[in-house]
Amino acid sequence: MMDRDRNKTLLLELQRAAGTGNGRCADCGEPDPEWASYKLGIFICLNCSGIHRNLPQISRVKSLRLDFWENDLIEFMKKHGNLCAKAKYEAKVPPYYYIPQSCDCLVLREQWIRAKYEREEFVATRVCQDPCSAGSREGFLWKRGRESRQFQKRRFLLSAREGVMKYYTKESRGPKAIISIENLNAMFQTEKIQHAHGLQITYNTDGQTRNLFVYHDSGKEIVDWFNAIRAARYYYLRTTFPTVPEPEVVPRITRNYVKEGYMEKTGPKQKEAFKVRWFCLDSQERKLMYFKNPLDAFAQGQVFIGRTDEGYEVQAGLPQGVRVKKRKPAITVITPMREFVFICENDKEQREWIDALNGVIAQPLTG
Repeated sequence: MMDRDRNKTLLLELQRAAGTGNGRCADCGEPDPEWASYKLGIFICLNCSGIHRNLPQISRVKSLRLDFWENDLIEFMKKHGNLCAKAKYEAKVPPYYYIPQSCDCLVLREQWIRAKYEREEFVATRVCQDPCSAGSREGFLWKRGRESRQFQKRRFLLSAREGVMKYYTKESRGPKAIISIENLNAMFQTEKIQHAHGLQITYNTDGQTRNLFVYHDSGKEIVDWFNAIRAARYYYLRTTFPTVPEPEVVPRITRNYVKEGYMEKTGPKQKEAFKVRWFCLDSQERKLMYFKNPLDAFAQGQVFIGRTDEGYEVQAGLPQGVRVKKRKPAITVITPMREFVFICENDKEQREWIDALNGVIAQPLTG
């Protein structure tokens, strides 16, 4: 019993020890991890421990507080730790490779863990693929039809060297779309697409944002596609803007929307009936887009979100003189041209939308 308590205390001290990196999950960065892999010598969070359980050949996990730790395991943990594992398993992570956080979807976190420890893709002895080669890929993805709304197998071709992504509906015909990597984006949307491997690809065509919704049955395959798109984007950004520092390039490779969800909107006269729409806020493009349905190919409209000094503002509540029957929280987006009125589902949504919009208004305009 004394050993048990002593070892638990030692483990918790190890987890909090400065200069070890043990205070955050070795895989997703979640603070105060409560689990550890005693085969790898790392401290991990509850969610990542679930992934490690599926890799018994590589990793074995125990709870820091609930399980018994033998003396030899304590010694092993002392000799290793998160920074030690990072130096070994993350020695050569390419700059374009997406390193997931605790808030990211399961498939991203699982494939990151498998890539590190199972496939050892980033150890020092591996030869790093250059972004141009890594940004070239060909294969099949299940794509949602714009009209049919059914998912159908389509061939996709990505070429960083040519600066395009193409997809084909029939083998004999030419490409259905040729997408410039310059305005290509990709983000995981597992809930929206209702598939654990659901990916949303967006690009600009004739001044509009076009959405493609795809998935692959293999988790590894869809994450490899995502990172190939990122490699192609990185290659484009690096060759187009060679003097821009790396820390400024990496966040621009791909991006998630700042916020998405349902709100109700009215027309320009603010007397029209309120209609429920799906909204997406893109901070990089500085636009609030709205769709009739979350999986629509094109937005019904969009609102540009400029800076405060240009006359843009967001306020809680309704403009003067506007009346609504529903007693729900509202927000007003003020632009130099007009005021936009949106009704939120609840107070929490109202706060989140105001914070998200204020975040975009506060950021400087980029060329």
